[in-house]
Amino acid sequence: MAVQRSDLPFGSEFSPSQIELPHLLELVQQNNGNWRSLEAAILAKYFSGHSARPGGGEGEGGSYNRAKLANNCKLGLIAYGIIDREGAFTEVGDKLYGLRGDEVALYEELGRHILLNLRGMTLVQCLQDMVAAGEEITLDSLREALAERGVHFPRGGKHPSMMRLWLAKSGIIVGSRWQVNPIRLRAVLGVDPADFPALAQFTPQQRSFLLALANTSITTPQPANEIARLAAATYGVRFPDKSLPQQVLNALKNAGYIEATKTTTGRGAKPFLVAPTPKLKAEILGPLLEQLKGQVDPKLVDLLTKPLVDIVEEIKSPHRYTAGMALEALAFKLMRSLAMDYVATRLRASSTGGAEIDLIFQSSRLVYSRWQVQCKNTARVALDDVAKEVGLTHFLKSTVIVIVTTGEVGSEARRYANRIMSDSNLAIVMIDRTDLEGISANPAYLIDAFRREAEHAMTLKKIDLGDSGE
Repeated sequence: MAVQRSDLPFGSEFSPSQIELPHLLELVQQNNGNWRSLEAAILAKYFSGHSARPGGGEGEGGSYNRAKLANNCKLGLIAYGIIDREGAFTEVGDKLYGLRGDEVALYEELGRHILLNLRGMTLVQCLQDMVAAGEEITLDSLREALAERGVHFPRGGKHPSMMRLWLAKSGIIVGSRWQVNPIRLRAVLGVDPADFPALAQFTPQQRSFLLALANTSITTPQPANEIARLAAATYGVRFPDKSLPQQVLNALKNAGYIEATKTTTGRGAKPFLVAPTPKLKAEILGPLLEQLKGQVDPKLVDLLTKPLVDIVEEIKSPHRYTAGMALEALAFKLMRSLAMDYVATRLRASSTGGAEIDLIFQSSRLVYSRWQVQCKNTARVALDDVAKEVGLTHFLKSTVIVIVTTGEVGSEARRYANRIMSDSNLAIVMIDRTDLEGISANPAYLIDAFRREAEHAMTLKKIDLGDSGE
């Protein structure tokens, strides 16, 4: 019988309801890479009172059962990346052992490890989406929702339950209803969920600049002031007008993440040109893309490492699959450049009434919003295309519709979108061929395009307050 695949770590008997992590780490250290003696120590400490079956059993069956529980605990330590198969600490285990005297720091470090390395962020994002949609969360419903994101665990397995218990120790998940605490989530990560620990050493301006540069995927030098403009609009930070090199660029250059070149000197000097280094790709883009593996098509992950201009060229491919995947990658990059959190790709389920959505993103900056993105590789976006997206907002509880097309938006489609925006709280963003050409030439143009659409929506939704006189 084939072993069922699991993308979440096995955790049976490795649970905070059964063991005390600081003491368990001590047992690992004491047995120093001897897995047999480690199992014996775990059995003696935590499972010596367990029986083989209901009603007792102190014979051979009872001994076997207790040994199996201890073995499961050891296997959980291995699955969570804390020890190797010989029973010795991994690098992660060594770090946790060093924190055993400070339980707050210990569980935060374990939580961070689960989120970034064990598909924990996928679980958290899935839970947030299910709660927002008002869906009941059970192991069965969670299995289906995770499977839609490419994450599987065996039927009958309690893998997410064990992970939930460990994340609860750092306050990321609270209560028995799988509720995610976003404030604790950000605190444990040290940065926003879309960011990674390598960024924690920098100021908000430096971190935002670095992320904005990384999201362009352009490896050739770009004007630093344009990247700062993109970062300011995306992450809501302010950059100094005249001291960008001193306050932002120098720190990033000294840390090895960017190359910065001064093009001219004196009055009227041109802005610095900046380019990413291999270190930025390895420590920033690498972990970000690693989180997406298993959630999206591998081809899409590969495309996300390319600059927009290259992706636009692939959209022109005569092969429908290649062109369609490139168009999704383009829309994905646009949303990531706006610091939106990815939820799902090509979602088709009961939650959408059976219809297919290309991309779903969400954001909790200031207020919660959900964005559904549809990609159209057609000469013209028609009224029916917009109407279909508006209808799906009922299922997805979306607040923003983004339509990205390699062609143009028809006048009837524009008029229909205007009417919907005038009569509802929906915002509909149209990104057409001209916008794509502008973004390919200068990634910061994305901000101009979205600001144009936002101002258009505000004009349509303008409230007539009437006379304020007597």
